[in-house]
Amino acid sequence: MQVEQNKSLKTYNTFGIDAKARFFLEIRSLDQLREALRLEQFPEKFVVSGGSNMLLTKDIEALVLHIHMKGITVLSEDRDHVTLKVMAGENWHGLVQWTLERNYGGLENMSLIPGNTGTAPIQNIGAYGVELKDTFVQCEAMDVFTGELHTFSKEDCKFGYRDSFFKNEGKGRYIITSVCLKLTKRHHLLNTSYGAIEAELKKNKVSQITIQEISKAVIAIRRSKLPDPAVLGNSGSFFKNPVINKEAFEHFGATHPDAPFYKISDTAFKIPAGWLIEQCGYKGKRFGDAGVHQNQALVLVNYGNASGTEILDLAHRIMATVKNRFGIEIVPEVNII
Repeated sequence: MQVEQNKSLKTYNTFGIDAKARFFLEIRSLDQLREALRLEQFPEKFVVSGGSNMLLTKDIEALVLHIHMKGITVLSEDRDHVTLKVMAGENWHGLVQWTLERNYGGLENMSLIPGNTGTAPIQNIGAYGVELKDTFVQCEAMDVFTGELHTFSKEDCKFGYRDSFFKNEGKGRYIITSVCLKLTKRHHLLNTSYGAIEAELKKNKVSQITIQEISKAVIAIRRSKLPDPAVLGNSGSFFKNPVINKEAFEHFGATHPDAPFYKISDTAFKIPAGWLIEQCGYKGKRFGDAGVHQNQALVLVNYGNASGTEILDLAHRIMATVKNRFGIEIVPEVNII
């Protein structure tokens, strides 16, 4: 294994922040990962995969391990279902397209989500009414202290809204190496009720709804709202949609009767963070090279040379404005480094 020094991480994070790794190592196998974790001359390790869910605000002094393990394997299948094992370095959208080519259903609503498969359980990624946990079976993760592989069931992962065991108790302890998913081969559950999917299907005059058509609709919607990280640096949705209790919702609804919302339960309501931010006048605003996307206020962008600190300062300004105007706290979805 060859350790590189003073490696730019600009192409390893979708924000395009030009932070540097003092030491950098590409990981392509479990054996390489285990060996890298044993390098005593580098006591601190920092893991990077697709780089789609982090904001780098400083250079990384630790040994950066770039997880690049590839492979998709069919573990089992019957007439109705197939179970896949997907290595952590597989691009998520590439995986979705791979499943659609084989008419495997379950991931189509999560088309075009940036990042790699290994980081999907950390966030419990989701979009348009579907979350990773809906198809998740288990994942394998390596203990950074012992090099042992552990299997985590869905229950072990403690999935929540953009949350999991790996963001809390397991943070910094485990590196996810593969993910197992159970998908449908027929009788697919077609989820079109969330967001603008039905309108997009109608616009395209789709008479027979399939998982492939749903994916095309989701891709079109996302491309109309979200910038391509290869063109304009971003990490997708920067903030979580806040969930408030019934009392807070009733107060909010009384003062803002036209505000959109999603009822989660009789006592919990989700308010779109993008709507809150847009009402505060930030949509499309630019502050130097840091800004808020013109088509989606939930997305912070790097127009070229913004530092991570400048983008974080903008995020804090937005959070404070929303809190002051609506009494609702919004928090980042991305990891701040």
